[in-house]
Amino acid sequence: MVRENIILTGAPPEPEHTEELALEIGLRPQTLDEFVGQHDLKERLSIILTAARARNEPADHLLFAGPPGLGKTTLAGIVANELGAELQITSGPALVKPGDVAAILSKIQSGDVLFVDEIHRVPTQVEEVLYPAMEDLQIDVMIGSGPAARSIRMPVEPFTLVGATTRTGLITGPLRDRFGDHFRLDFYSTDDLQAIVTRAADIIGIEIGADAAREIAARSRRTPRIANRLLRRVRDWAEVRGSGVVDLDAALQGLEMNQIDKGGLDRVDLLLLESICTKFGGGPVGLSNLAISVSEPKDTVEDVIEPFLIQQGYLVRTPAGRLATAKAWKHLGLTAPDNGGDADTTLF
Repeated sequence: MVRENIILTGAPPEPEHTEELALEIGLRPQTLDEFVGQHDLKERLSIILTAARARNEPADHLLFAGPPGLGKTTLAGIVANELGAELQITSGPALVKPGDVAAILSKIQSGDVLFVDEIHRVPTQVEEVLYPAMEDLQIDVMIGSGPAARSIRMPVEPFTLVGATTRTGLITGPLRDRFGDHFRLDFYSTDDLQAIVTRAADIIGIEIGADAAREIAARSRRTPRIANRLLRRVRDWAEVRGSGVVDLDAALQGLEMNQIDKGGLDRVDLLLLESICTKFGGGPVGLSNLAISVSEPKDTVEDVIEPFLIQQGYLVRTPAGRLATAKAWKHLGLTAPDNGGDADTTLF
């Protein structure tokens, strides 16, 4: 396995999260053959990596885009493993000034893979340092200050930059165009998630039935990270309250304990839908009002809660505001009003 050199800033993880973080990392596939789902992406990526290995040179710079939890970080590790390279990890918010990038790139060895998570949050002045590094394998470094300051160009070893983003539209055109290929990760099918849950159960050493694995997969919001998290919570229930085996009954009980309903909606999802239906007559309701009603920041509502509800047909965004669909009313066991909601809701 290739050693990962993680370059991060800020406080270390809380002690109670360390074990779970290590477990989550241990569940990540190490090769493309182990990676489940994203079949078209895997085929394209396999060709790129195989060709790079045949030429004995770094692969083109790669950009992975998609919602959280679909495997962008995992794929960065797989790229490094498939190339037999060292993986260095940082994030957009950690690269505050040009010197941060220069320090990392100056330590890059030939063939290394540099993974930048949330690359859309890289500041503009830092991007300016990345451009020549990605294209010409050189970086501009300022020596001195004031009138005596001068810029010198330093060489960089050949490397592969792998960027990940949840918001492709926020990446500037010049940076996006310097990636050799762009990959969009799609949400997973229930079959793929069942395979992921079964594989994870085997790795952490628990016995799980096929029907239990499918039940967990069906409630995982089509996201592997959530599937693995729910598996760990169901395992906890089975070990404490059950026989230690994750059968269908244990899965149902564990998922109910964690307030995950049959549609994969959690407590916050249901609270948001109930708020639209009962407080605002089904909508339309503005984002500010909706965020206040569920005591969540607007960004959390817009970027975390709403996307799944929209994809599953429970919620609609309109120019006038958010509307609950007939499916949402039915899921909550409520009767939709004949007028389709309160159109006089104040919008912000």
